Amino acid sequence: MFLLLLKKLCDMRPVLLFILYLLCFTSCKNEVKKEPVSTSESTEQLVQIMENPSEENSQLPRLFSNNKGLYFSWVTQKDSMTVMSYSVLKNGAWMPVSEIIKGDDWFNNWADFPAIAENGGNILSSILQKSANGTYTYDVKLNLYNAKNNTWKNNFILHDDGTKSEHGFVSMLPWDDDQFFVTWLDGRETVGKGHGGGQMTLRGAFVTSEGEIVNDIELDPRICDCCQTSAAKTANTILVAYRDRSDEEIRDISVLRFEDGIWSQPQTIGNDNWKIAGCPVNGPSIDAFEQSVAVAWFTAASGEGDVMVAFSNDSGESFGPSFRIDAGSATGRVDIAMISDDEAAVLWMQPKGDDEVIYLMKINSHGHTGNPIIISQTSPERASGFPQMERIDDTVYIAWTKIEEEGKTGIEMASISLSQL
Repeated sequence: MFLLLLKKLCDMRPVLLFILYLLCFTSCKNEVKKEPVSTSESTEQLVQIMENPSEENSQLPRLFSNNKGLYFSWVTQKDSMTVMSYSVLKNGAWMPVSEIIKGDDWFNNWADFPAIAENGGNILSSILQKSANGTYTYDVKLNLYNAKNNTWKNNFILHDDGTKSEHGFVSMLPWDDDQFFVTWLDGRETVGKGHGGGQMTLRGAFVTSEGEIVNDIELDPRICDCCQTSAAKTANTILVAYRDRSDEEIRDISVLRFEDGIWSQPQTIGNDNWKIAGCPVNGPSIDAFEQSVAVAWFTAASGEGDVMVAFSNDSGESFGPSFRIDAGSATGRVDIAMISDDEAAVLWMQPKGDDEVIYLMKINSHGHTGNPIIISQTSPERASGFPQMERIDDTVYIAWTKIEEEGKTGIEMASISLSQL
């Protein structure tokens, strides 16, 4: 009897091995991509360092692409005055620098930085202005250039709650013919307004070409306190990605959709189940290409820093599985740019030996990746901020803050062809 059983097991060995293989593949398919950075070609051959028009003591770069030009904004510290400026890269050349606004009462922070967007020649930008003496009491102020009238409307407030609380982490994008959509973190409930004793909220509104704020609405009544927002659009849908916050302190990434004048309920992406008592200050990034959408985000639910990516092919109604793309213990600070209806470029920070580096990698909706490319060494310090990325045609542009000697800062930029990813 024993010999007969042994013979049957031996006969089944190929089947058992195949089942074991399937189990291993299924459990490992979304694990860390361990592909090494290619050293056969020097970084200089792949990554082209660019001149940019920012001055010394500049920081907080922000990029926006309208597929014709690259809009680049930054802030420069000049003694006690902070100046926000911008320039546009067109046909390989920078247009003259324009000063948007300056002030000596701004809230300047490594993680909560100004934004800029363009729509039909109109330009909208944001700054953060102190509203009281508290550390995190500041307002979102907008600056709007109307191309038709060739006029600026400066320093008007985005929100009308009048509370001395935190308002920031702005994302903006063009909408319809002459409007902009803006989303932000709003702390009005944290100081007891309304039902009181409340949480940080997520709000959204539209800004007309004349600077009127319309359709201001609360999008989520309880979210993470200080993670960046991100917004994207398909042909007829606005999508907002942000770090949510449950009553049990699960702080995973959620996405909201605006379609046909209606906002959806939040949809959790990835289901990391990251329970954390404080804000990680590490928000998501979302981008779209026609009806395809991709989201990148940071989580430490597994005990170390992970960079995750998920795709949607139906304007964000549903998302596929999430893929981890870092090589371990990532710092995060992600950005993402769709480069086709099936592929995205992801930017993030991660230690490499004793250094901190900015990585760029291509990934498709099935989780297949290119080799990660080092854009630059950087600093893990907060002052290095969040690298920014935008795509125009077949080129990706990256900007980041460089910490120089004696704590001074400067902005560096680079470009890379999509064919190199």
